[in-house]
Amino acid sequence: MANTPQAKKRIRRNQARATVNKNRVSRIRTLVKKVEAAVASGDKDAAATALKAAQPEMARGIAKGVLHKNTVARKYSRLTKSVNAIA
Repeated sequence: MANTPQAKKRIRRNQARATVNKNRVSRIRTLVKKVEAAVASGDKDAAATALKAAQPEMARGIAKGVLHKNTVARKYSRLTKSVNAIA
C-alpha cells in the first residue's frame, strides 16, 4: 500500500489514465470492426468511409502511446488491402 502522498497521487493518476486509455483502445477496436463488417458485406463505399474514420483514431492511439506504431501500420495495411480488394 502506498504511504507517501506522491505515491497515493500516482495511483489516482494511473487509474484515471488507464480509464482513458481503455476507452481509446475500445473506440479504435469498434471502428476497425466497422471496417471489417463493411468489407464482409461487400459494400466498398461503406468500407472506404469506415476506413477513413478509423485511420485518424488509430493515429491518435500512436500519438498517445496506447498502440505501437508498427501494430497500427500493420492494421492500416491489412484493412486498406481488404477494402481495395472489394470488386
